[in-house]
Formats: sequence, structure tokens, C-alpha cells
Amino acid sequence: MTPPGSRIPLSDARDPDVGVNSLQSYELSGDEHFSLSVQVGADGEKRPELVLAKALDREEAAFHELVLRAIDGGEPARTGTARIRVSVLDANDNAPVFSQAVYAVRVPEDVPVGSTLLTLSATDADEGINANVKYSLKKATDLASEIFYVDPETGTIRLLRSLDFEEDDSHELGVQARDSGELFDTATVSISVTDVNDNAPEISVRSALNEISEDAPPGTVVALLHVQDRDSGANGEVRCSLNLNGVMFDLAASPLSSILSLCYWMSMC
Repeated sequence: MTPPGSRIPLSDARDPDVGVNSLQSYELSGDEHFSLSVQVGADGEKRPELVLAKALDREEAAFHELVLRAIDGGEPARTGTARIRVSVLDANDNAPVFSQAVYAVRVPEDVPVGSTLLTLSATDADEGINANVKYSLKKATDLASEIFYVDPETGTIRLLRSLDFEEDDSHELGVQARDSGELFDTATVSISVTDVNDNAPEISVRSALNEISEDAPPGTVVALLHVQDRDSGANGEVRCSLNLNGVMFDLAASPLSSILSLCYWMSMC
């Protein structure tokens, strides 16, 4: 994060000769990120400074190798060289990035409590403590917090309580990955709950005759029954039958498939 234009003093060269045969100039080579500035003191001493010419990025280059050359004025000129290695220290300038913008998973409603449903993954291009990522639910509702748990260290999402397809067949969570600073990324987790045959059919009597005359004609409706199964699809399809010793009654479906008529004598139903 050091701004361009910043100066770093360098050790100056020593030449025991005097006059034109002593140190006359410096040259720098090796990298476009740095340039050389030479300050001349009141005593005529030349002091080299390294000038940052271009912003640094540790993720692009963690080290910069330079060569500083000191030249005297003799014929032929003599030179001395120093190798300079600049190590770029990391700054927290990169936000975490999720591997996916949307995580989608399908789970049966009878998945055991404590099961891991999926694992989030986010990376940070920084290093050390600046690359440590913590996971959390973003503005989670009370219901989501009661059902799902996000491990802040590993990013695994675990089930805290049983799912119920009939209660809610899908859940959408906002999740966040934050580094040690204030940089973060967000993603969406879509959890689809699939139905399991975990509900028994329920029968209720809507209406029924307390008595029936012995000369009631065949086809007389004795009772209206309501049959319902809270499961869906094939799991919610119900077959009904009568368990009687004698064939005196029969079942007939009404225009509404969940309503059955219990009829006296099967021939008219």
C-alpha cells in the first residue's frame, strides 16, 4: 500500500580516490516499479534514494530484484555494484471470493439432524492473517438460524432440526465470507427438500346416517368420508377398500377425489 513517489534511502558507495577518480554517479536497473534519485549534500556527497515509481501488488510479485551501480570518473571508469532485493509486505487489499454465486442442494426431508448438507468455499488472495476467512449466515431469519448452522471455520452447513417437506419444501439462505478486515463476499444457498413417505393417510367422517331402513334402495349413501395424505406425488396417492365379512356396502368416489361415499349395496354405486 506504499504510495508511488515514496523514497527509501540507500547506503552510499565509498571511493578512496579523490577528484575525478572518485565516485561520480549511480545507475539503477532491474524493475520498472523503482527509479533512482541522487541527492547531493552541501559537502558534495552523493546520497542515492530508491523511489517507488509504480504501485506494488504482492499478489503479482512478492519480490523485486534490482542492481545499483556506482561509477567513478576514471579512465577507464571503475564500478561497484550492490544487489537490492525488495520484499513486498502483504496488505489486506483483496476480498474473499466464493467459489460459486449460488450453491444448490437437494436433500430428503428425513435427513438426520446433525448431517452436513454442503460445504461453502471462499478464497482470499492475501496471505497470513489477511487471508483468514470466516463464514456466517447473512441476516438470517430466526427460523433459518434454528434449522441450519454454518461453521465459521470450515464453511460446512449442518442441520440443527428435522426438515418437513409438508411444512416447507425449500429454504434460501444468504451466506457471507469475511476476512480479518472489513472485506467480504456473499452467496446464496438454495436447499430443496424432497418428499418422503412419512405421513399415513387420514380418514374423517364428514356426515353419516345414524340408522338406515331395511327397505332402503341400493345406492343409498350411508356416510361421506374424507381421505387425505399429507405427502405429495406418488406418496400422497391413496387406495381405499372396505374390510367386511359380507358384501353389503361399497365405496364410490365423488367428483372430488378425496371424498368417498359409503353406499348401501354395491349395484347402484
